[in-house]
Amino acid sequence: MNGVLERTLGILELLSQHGEGMELAAVADQLNIPRSAVHRLLADLVRLGYVRQARGHGDYLLTTKLVSMGLSYLSNSGIVDIAQPLLNRLAELSGELVRLSVVDGERLTWVARAQGARQGLRYDPDMGSDARLSCSSSGWAWMSTLEDNAGMALVAKQGLGLPEQFGPAAPTTLQAVLDAVHATRERGYSLTVDTYSLGLSAMSAPVRFAGQPAMGVITIAGPTVRFTVERMEALAPELLSIASQLAAASGASPFFQLTAETGAPGDVKSRKPIYAV
Repeated sequence: MNGVLERTLGILELLSQHGEGMELAAVADQLNIPRSAVHRLLADLVRLGYVRQARGHGDYLLTTKLVSMGLSYLSNSGIVDIAQPLLNRLAELSGELVRLSVVDGERLTWVARAQGARQGLRYDPDMGSDARLSCSSSGWAWMSTLEDNAGMALVAKQGLGLPEQFGPAAPTTLQAVLDAVHATRERGYSLTVDTYSLGLSAMSAPVRFAGQPAMGVITIAGPTVRFTVERMEALAPELLSIASQLAAASGASPFFQLTAETGAPGDVKSRKPIYAV
C-alpha cells in the first residue's frame, strides 16, 4: 500500500474484520506496511478516537466512532425511517429475518433489518457488511437488474464464493452464477439454499423503478429446516409487494434518490422490468 490515506483506510478495514483486536506486527505483515509506519498511523487513529489499545496485551481495536458515523449517516439519509415499518411487517408475516441492502457504487451493503423469529433457530448477521454477489440471494437479485456482462464483471472483481468458504451449494463458476441470475430474472426474485451458508435459505427481491437497475434489495432469510423452498414460494407475493412499496416510497430518501439518478453498472432502462412499481 502506498500513500498515507490508503494505508490508514487499509488499517481501518482490516481491524473491522478482527473484533478481538490485532497486534501491530500482525497489521503490518498483513498489509505489507513497515511497522514504523503502522505505529505512526495507529497512534494518529488512537489520538482521533477511531482506534484504542486493549489493556494488558496492547492489541489495537476499533472504537464505536466509525459505527456512530455510519448510523448517523443512515439516519440522516432517511433510509431506515422509510424502510423499517415495511421490514417489520414482512418479518412479522414471515417469522424470519428480513434485511435491506442498498446499492452503493459496486457494493451491496446490508443497512437495516427486522427479526421475525421469536424463538428457536435464528439467523442474525452483522449489519454493515457487503453481500457476496456470487452466492447470496441479495447478490443474485441485484444482478438480475443489470446487464449480464456488468453483473459478471462485479462478480469477477469480488471473487467467487467457494463451497469451503460459504455453503456447499455455492456456485463455483461464473456460468453457474449467470444461470442463477437468469433464473432470478425470469422468476422475479431469487431463491438460495445452502449457497451463502450451510443450513441457510434466503429469498430476495430488488427494490427498483420499472426498467431501472436496483437501488436496493429486500431479503428474507432463515434456517433451511424451517424456511423451505415451498415456504419461500408462498411468501413471494408479499416480498415483491413490500419491495414495490419501498421503491415507491424511496423518493423521500436522498440516498435512494441519488442512486436512482446516477444508476448502476449496466443500466438496462430499455429491458422489460421484473415488476412495475
